[in-house]
Amino acid sequence: MPVTLVPPPSAVAPTPTEVGPLDVLGVPGEINLDYAATAPCARAAADAVAELLPWYASVHRGAGALSRRCTLAYERARQTVGDFFGAGADDHVIFTRNTTDALNLLARALPAGTTVVTFAGEHHANLLPWPRGSVRLPVPADPGESVRALDAALTELRRDASAGLPVLVAVTGASNVTGERWPVAELARVARRHRARIAVDAAQLAPHAPVDLLALDVDYLAVSGHKLYAPFGAGALIGRADWLDAAPPYLAGGGATSRVGAGTHEVTWAVGPARHEGGTPNLLGAVALAAVCAALSAADRDALHDGEQRLLARLRDGLAALPHVVELRTFGPDAPRVGIVSFVVAGRESSEVAAELARTYAIGVRDGLFCAHPLAQRLLGEAAARTGRRDLPPTALRASIGLGSTAEHVDRLLTALARLG
Repeated sequence: MPVTLVPPPSAVAPTPTEVGPLDVLGVPGEINLDYAATAPCARAAADAVAELLPWYASVHRGAGALSRRCTLAYERARQTVGDFFGAGADDHVIFTRNTTDALNLLARALPAGTTVVTFAGEHHANLLPWPRGSVRLPVPADPGESVRALDAALTELRRDASAGLPVLVAVTGASNVTGERWPVAELARVARRHRARIAVDAAQLAPHAPVDLLALDVDYLAVSGHKLYAPFGAGALIGRADWLDAAPPYLAGGGATSRVGAGTHEVTWAVGPARHEGGTPNLLGAVALAAVCAALSAADRDALHDGEQRLLARLRDGLAALPHVVELRTFGPDAPRVGIVSFVVAGRESSEVAAELARTYAIGVRDGLFCAHPLAQRLLGEAAARTGRRDLPPTALRASIGLGSTAEHVDRLLTALARLG
């Protein structure tokens, strides 16, 4: 499916024949290479929101035609998102604000005494919410080492006195720093063998590749709409119902209850997604997310993936050809990855380079440690050791691509970096 950059209506009003559901909104002349932070809005999401806005009303709280239509749209969105991610009949799809919100919800729902096993290479969203006593494994040198390390850690956990308590493995699907894909299916098999559950932070993987609960054999997925071309403030936690139905509500309030009595503690909480969706839900965010899921389901995902991989190879090859640029990586240079590359420009502060790219070349990239400080700092040290350079800055740059990215965008970044050297 061809993908073009579509100006917003305020810039140029395209005719219907010029755009498709997976074309993205953009400002002419600006090159957005910061998809890993927030992807641009897909036409499917914008159109779905625009169509529903005249009907906008309460969800689950009214008898009028507008409210009934909005309630139907919200629950259809839940079904669409669940289908897109392979949710089973007994799984819950709970709408949240983003991946961080979803993983915090799951952390609040863990049974007492649960041990969570993570890796030090995670985004802060998958490091910080977990309870004290969680196990943080070192960053592995390659995907196979991650599988072996998890197997050893779970073997040790099952030997100790808490062997009967629950264990949750929490791992990313693709790194937000390097784009490298983690061996989720293999890690899930290890978790199953040790009777542990597994949750996947799919924020960076889902926009680039199919993610299916059943196919991966994982228990929970956390995703963000703003990474998935639906920037209207919605995400989702998808997965097994039992822990979620047994946990206290994430937000106590209207919609999370089935009955409230006159006494202080006379409350019967709802079961199902409503239990954790207290308050008026983000209808437009849910509908936007579902619209993108539907558009991706109808697209040729293999063709989209192949096109992105060609652009990614062009970007990485171009960076490797610049003697003053060093790419960051956790695994080997040939490890599978999505459209994310982090790098440093020797002798230049990353914040200064990002500012100059924006000011002089109208190119937007990210600079910093990418909300993954332990991993980014480790990789910066490793890059210095690998190259023998002592002039690498303490923070990095990140370029990320997706729908709407072109070879021209990549080439303009490479040309700009060459001039900055």
